Amino acid sequence: MRRAASLRQADHPAEPEDGEQLSGIQEVSAELGVTMRTLRFYEDQGLIEPRRVGTTRIYTRREVARMQLILRGKRLGFSIREIKEFLDLYDADPQHHEQMRQLALRVHDRIQRLRRQKQALEETLGELEQIEREALERLPPGVRPAIEGLS
Repeated sequence: MRRAASLRQADHPAEPEDGEQLSGIQEVSAELGVTMRTLRFYEDQGLIEPRRVGTTRIYTRREVARMQLILRGKRLGFSIREIKEFLDLYDADPQHHEQMRQLALRVHDRIQRLRRQKQALEETLGELEQIEREALERLPPGVRPAIEGLS
């Protein structure tokens, strides 16, 4: 009973008999720099599965590590579906070979897509800069707006 009571204190880690550190939702959200709502969202999506003691969510180090992977995947532009596939591969392959293979393929595709976007942006910027120069050249010097970086 005493262990269950200590687990209900969601803001403080507990040490169960196997030595695994447990954390509450507030502690994990602060550690990861995300809101509690974000943690609940990823739980609803099936990406993490915190333990429950009554209505209190208890996170293991494994769940925190999974959240770190999820957040990294989102920063890199992967969809929730893609992140879930990576995590499922991680769980299914103890040596993580298939996960790493799939990750390498997806990252390569993402790099190629970003390079194409970068090229398109550079072309658009070039066109806009040309239009800006032409517009400014048509104005008398006293009427031109002061634009930083232009002489």
